[in-house]
Amino acid sequence: MAQFAHDDDSVVVIVGSGAGGGALANELCQKGVKVVLLEAGARQSSATFINDEWPSFNQIAWLDARTTSGSWRVARDFPTLPAWTCKTVGGTTAHWAGASLRFHDYEFKARTTYGAIAGANLLDWPIGLDDLAPYYAKAEDKMGVTRTNGIAGLPGNNNFKVMYNGAAKVGYQECSTGRMAINSAPRAGRGRCMQLGFCFQGCKSGAKWSTLYTEIPAAEATGNLELRANAHAAQIEHDARGRASAVVYFDAQGQKQRQKAKVVCVACNSIESARLLLLSASGQFPHGLANSSGQLGRNYMRHTTGSVYATFDEPVHFYRGTVMAGIIRDEAVNNPKRGFVGGYELETISLGLPFYAAFLDPGAWGSSFTSFMDDYARTAGMWIVGEDMPQETNRVTLSETVKDQFGLPAPNVHYDDHANDIAMRNHAYKQGEAVYAAVGARKVMHTPPYPSTHNLGTCRMSAKPGDGVCNAWGQTHDIPNLFISDGSQFTTGAGENPTLTIVALAIRQSDFIADQLSRRNI
Repeated sequence: MAQFAHDDDSVVVIVGSGAGGGALANELCQKGVKVVLLEAGARQSSATFINDEWPSFNQIAWLDARTTSGSWRVARDFPTLPAWTCKTVGGTTAHWAGASLRFHDYEFKARTTYGAIAGANLLDWPIGLDDLAPYYAKAEDKMGVTRTNGIAGLPGNNNFKVMYNGAAKVGYQECSTGRMAINSAPRAGRGRCMQLGFCFQGCKSGAKWSTLYTEIPAAEATGNLELRANAHAAQIEHDARGRASAVVYFDAQGQKQRQKAKVVCVACNSIESARLLLLSASGQFPHGLANSSGQLGRNYMRHTTGSVYATFDEPVHFYRGTVMAGIIRDEAVNNPKRGFVGGYELETISLGLPFYAAFLDPGAWGSSFTSFMDDYARTAGMWIVGEDMPQETNRVTLSETVKDQFGLPAPNVHYDDHANDIAMRNHAYKQGEAVYAAVGARKVMHTPPYPSTHNLGTCRMSAKPGDGVCNAWGQTHDIPNLFISDGSQFTTGAGENPTLTIVALAIRQSDFIADQLSRRNI
């Protein structure tokens, strides 16, 4: 692995090693660009991952101080917002389920398609599906997405079979084991999925794509990458011209370090990316870096979610096999006649018994709750993933009272459901229940949204500087050598799992950064 001096101002510094940061690092290194990759967490491996829910959560989740507010139920049930973002090399690609779905064309044009929605801060993306399609193709090949490039789909477990049979009975046409970045057969030096059932706890077989053991080792092999684990970014500094000039971070010993930079790319997940820019406020940028629009931290999205669980007379053992073992895509369309705009997916979900008890109905007790515990082996489950509305008031701010272990203000995440979100969730609950009723469900439970989900927005793309934080390349409007390289740049959330789009954007961004460096424009 390369080593670069702290005063080497020719390097690109990337903060965060997940889907965006890890993929971007490799793409730049393959082009001959020198990169310092800062990751706040430790480097784990398939050997050190733990197939046990709570110990694994404590091993790789971001457990630093955090608060939440708003009318959503999570603020009541989980005020410290344990959002299952990860503090580990590979970021949340150590934890994600693997679903890899392209956005629909209309989802890049939400404001045009949906019109003005009261209370929503809708905006069209400055790019469309045609712009991203070639990068989607590159990402699918890089990640080994099933049902693309001749790669077979994964086998269906019992949880999927229950969903599939119910979907067929209610008339759904698009139900399959999905497009997953999990090897269904050995590929690219990684083995096939062993159906262990612990996708959220890191993949011990290495079949699931993660930057931990794909992008980062490939980048290291070029001699152009220095990975610094246990490096917690605290501030981005700038020079007199207002250009990003260095990243200040705390190392593994808690000592403050400063890495100079030619370009800085922020890929810390939407909560921490916004927080880092807010923490970097200065006399020249009093409201945070790249915030002349006032949109930094705003328009936080997490998808419209919830779950439907059902119990049956016979065992299902839904915890065996991949967590996201199947998907219904029929509702992933814009049909306002349903009472809301945007679409949603229904995806199988399974939780181990400890998480199942904690998140099924937080705070509940009594015979109804315990009966679901008793029926755990006879349970099937599905998760709702839908497009939530961006709202200016849904935002990340800095706490005035709570600080983290480094003495930095903790982030507060404020969230209120939009009426469109609630209508979508209720429709999805009804449809999910119909799927299970069609195959003889005994009981059905609607589960509220988990604190863990897809964090999006807060540094959104916009065509006009006054509407967002970055442009169509993720380059901030205010600071030409400062980039947003994760899901923070999403203008709207669409109804699909976001990781494939994050990787596609990173590949596209790498081309732009390399070109701009060669032209000496940044």
